[in-house]
Amino acid sequence: MRLFIDGDALPNLLKPILRKQILRKQIARLGIETFVISNKRITLGENDGTVAYIVVAQGADEADHRIVEMAEAGDLVITADIPLADRIVSKEAHAIDHRGELYTKENIKQYLAMRNLMDEIRSTGGITGGPKPFGTRDAQAFANQFNAFLNRVLR
Repeated sequence: MRLFIDGDALPNLLKPILRKQILRKQIARLGIETFVISNKRITLGENDGTVAYIVVAQGADEADHRIVEMAEAGDLVITADIPLADRIVSKEAHAIDHRGELYTKENIKQYLAMRNLMDEIRSTGGITGGPKPFGTRDAQAFANQFNAFLNRVLR
């Protein structure tokens, strides 16, 4: 299993968790090859060889395309981008969003349909309010889901 992090939408509150709890402990201990892919340089701490940073060309979906191109069945992608998660799940890989939601074959189409509906409402002038601000509870839910996923898959 390899880990891909969609760096373009990575909340700042999640970066310390990725630096300390996940990258330094879990990823290094388990030897998980990890890639942070984004349109601009994202730093998740000092580069000790556990993480490869890939900066792609500017463009709305360039990082997404690279992640899909590189990901294989069994890999894990951390992303808040539901269309990207749908593409990843269709490749028999796994996706977790930054709030700790694990996307699966059973639930991704529902999330995608809701996202598309809300996008359509917004495009016609409707006010949807958007998601609640990312907070420490969300960051903890992500860390819990990530650890639970690793325990399930790698043991």
